[in-house]
Amino acid sequence: MSRLKYIAHYSEQIQTQAAQMISDGRMGEYLDKKYPTQHQVQSDKALYHYVNEIKNQYMRKIGPLSSVSYSSKLKVLKHALGIHTTQSRVQGSKLKSHNSITVASLFKDAPPEFLRMIVVHELAHFKEHDHNKAFYQLCCHMEPDYHQLELDMRLWLHWQEQ
Repeated sequence: MSRLKYIAHYSEQIQTQAAQMISDGRMGEYLDKKYPTQHQVQSDKALYHYVNEIKNQYMRKIGPLSSVSYSSKLKVLKHALGIHTTQSRVQGSKLKSHNSITVASLFKDAPPEFLRMIVVHELAHFKEHDHNKAFYQLCCHMEPDYHQLELDMRLWLHWQEQ
């Protein structure tokens, strides 16, 4: 089961069920049935507006987003599915913040629920830097099914690699 790298930290039971679904060829059917549609957020501009809507709904107090984009290099270089950056710069007598989010381009072909889960995850990092209890509570506040979506997205990644 070491080949299931995306779910290696999940329980043995979940890993066994996932391995069985993959070996039986049922993973694609399961995911297609549960997530039948693909989102329409294909450009960086559309992604910026999509992320900004979620940010404005749940996190108005963080600074404006300077940039939001897809990156085809993200998974290969960073071994991450999304990254966030925050930089503070002095401009005259003011402190300006630069917040950006980059999402792996493989999510252009993902179900809308998975894109939302990645966006929620990266937005939550602007308030909570570590993956701790407060971080996951914030994720669940923005997306109540966060944990199930994260598991299904990891299963989807395994299925995509086949």
